[in-house]
Amino acid sequence: MKVIFFGTPEFAVPSLQRLLDEPGLEVLAVVTQPDKRRGRGNQLTPSPVKSIALAHNLPIWQPARIKKDTETLEKLAAAQADIFVVVAYGQILSQTILDMPRLGCVNAHGSILPRYRGAAPIQWCLYHGETETGITTMLMDAGMDTGAMLLKVVTAIGLLETAHELAERLAVLSAVLLVETLARLDRGDLNPTPQDPTQATYAPLIQKSDYGLDWSRSAIELHNQVRGFFPNCVAEFRGEALKITATVPFLPTYWALLPPEFELLGKSVVLPADRTFPQGAIVALLKGLGPLMQTRDGLLLVREVQLAGKRPQSGWDFANGNRLSVGEVLGNGG
Repeated sequence: MKVIFFGTPEFAVPSLQRLLDEPGLEVLAVVTQPDKRRGRGNQLTPSPVKSIALAHNLPIWQPARIKKDTETLEKLAAAQADIFVVVAYGQILSQTILDMPRLGCVNAHGSILPRYRGAAPIQWCLYHGETETGITTMLMDAGMDTGAMLLKVVTAIGLLETAHELAERLAVLSAVLLVETLARLDRGDLNPTPQDPTQATYAPLIQKSDYGLDWSRSAIELHNQVRGFFPNCVAEFRGEALKITATVPFLPTYWALLPPEFELLGKSVVLPADRTFPQGAIVALLKGLGPLMQTRDGLLLVREVQLAGKRPQSGWDFANGNRLSVGEVLGNGG
């Protein structure tokens, strides 16, 4: 089977590598986003997918706007591929492109469709506190993740798992599921299943405003925001922005889902009974761990932070280094 692969970020790398390793598949070319300037040196940097393609001496096409790039469209048509495989490419394909390959275009999407259609399914499923997610392969159409579904794989989500960690796991599942999907499509033993639009939810691009932490939310809501939008969520500390990158919801409801040391700790912590704390206040400093914060509903342990211009540090080092005290209040993130 002759394949052209469309993909850009690290999430797509395991899928491309798996297709390259599969004996029955031939990757003719790779389509990826143009190089971007990154880092302190502002150097043009290839996408992770391009780096793999370079290592395998594959033709690489990087149109800025694929729908209007005549040269790329001509190359795609001339390649006479059996199938186009799309994993987190980053541009919408036109109907002209979708109609080119013999078997159509297959996409691997990081959610259990039709839930979390859109650009950031992994982040938003964590934000909303989902306990499971997965990968869905589908035949692409002109809509946003609306094509007929082919295969699914489902996985549980750990309570402390971040978007970065979950993406790494899903990327591997995507690679495995894609190979099975292509093989079964070639044999003709897959029956595409239309999505139910009444069950659809959306995962839009994340905005800077989504990163701000608001202590009037509950502990579990804040925890899900921190891990969903890892590592970018911010609170205010002594007039400066403070990134909070790891938390633990300090609630009996969740102790059974946490490592044993947190459950034991939770049962041993004694809080002052004669004080009430405002939202955003430090109610305790847990030795070796970090500050315990008051929220609208429940307590939130801050395990890791990053001050502007500094390296990430544990919550305990942050508390010691800045001489935090019980009762100090952190502000909401802007």
